[in-house]
Amino acid sequence: MGGAHRRTALAPSPAAVTGTGGRDRSFDVLRAVALVRVVSYHTFEWPWLGFVFPSMGVMFALAGSLMARSLERPAPGVLRSRLRRLLIPVWLFGLLLGAAMLLHGWVPGPDALYWVFPVGDPPGNAWGEQAWAVLWYLRAYLWFVLLSPLLLRLFRLAPLAALALALVPVAVLETVTGVPEGRLGNGLSDLSAFLFCWLLGFAHRDGVLDRLRRSGVLAAGVALMVAGTWWAVGHPVDGTVDLDGIPLAQALWSAGFVLLLLRCRPRFGALARHPVADRAVTVFNARAVTVYLWHEVALMAAVPVVDLMWEVPALERHLALDSLWVQFGVAWVLVAVAVLCFGWVEDVAAGRRPRLVP
Repeated sequence: MGGAHRRTALAPSPAAVTGTGGRDRSFDVLRAVALVRVVSYHTFEWPWLGFVFPSMGVMFALAGSLMARSLERPAPGVLRSRLRRLLIPVWLFGLLLGAAMLLHGWVPGPDALYWVFPVGDPPGNAWGEQAWAVLWYLRAYLWFVLLSPLLLRLFRLAPLAALALALVPVAVLETVTGVPEGRLGNGLSDLSAFLFCWLLGFAHRDGVLDRLRRSGVLAAGVALMVAGTWWAVGHPVDGTVDLDGIPLAQALWSAGFVLLLLRCRPRFGALARHPVADRAVTVFNARAVTVYLWHEVALMAAVPVVDLMWEVPALERHLALDSLWVQFGVAWVLVAVAVLCFGWVEDVAAGRRPRLVP
């Protein structure tokens, strides 16, 4: 995939809905789980997390389903709405992070325009790389949104054929041609790795998956996951089997996992009986872009905060301050601060009245 940085993601999107027009709470829960998985992976760097819950593939599939529903309206208006929801939070993030990088020696060039319209990876310096590396997902999401009117039309001509061919680009790039260098290669790698999942979102929305025999879907999903595991084991990165560094394995495992997930469609109706958890899911979804954009900044800032905690004798005695779990907890507190400070921008981007807490 594009770049050497770690990959996890979530989709900036409007409310999840069912095919009948009611809200599909399962989308909300899956997005919230993906966000927790994002921060967990970037804190602990456990490679097995990608197998337990391939959040990138899941979120691209959810976004594809929502995009297919949105395109029941005229495409120009849908694209404007999606771009506004995505770009306004990115602009604020870029403005603040860019100012900080300038203070740490960054000299922007003409490619700084990618901060305005991130069709390619925005630039930055090494000091801020951990923070801006997460933008790979929003860049890929932007391209999928722009291509969706065409992709959806092609998909509906021959849905099963489109799904069958969707894994060909990543296989060709990884086994035949190789991935080009630079921004072009990064973009092609990410788009090819998650094209199948995006189209699975279309299939979910159009009811294609429901028309397939459950036994056949189960067999196909398991076969894809086995193939992904086999490829990952044979192509480890730095001695570890981490899907985030092995695009073809990522594509195959995510394809199988998401295929089974969308066909089985887990329900989370019991969540309503737990008000705190239900409220947390609501907040996560209303501030999904903010949490995703700022979580790496929170992890960076957690390090000096933990250093300061060592100066407090009571904390030093009673907390395992050298544990990553402490950094994990501090990071979530800082994410909450970011939500309070910057989350209202998502309301502005969506044309809603700004609220401190959704």
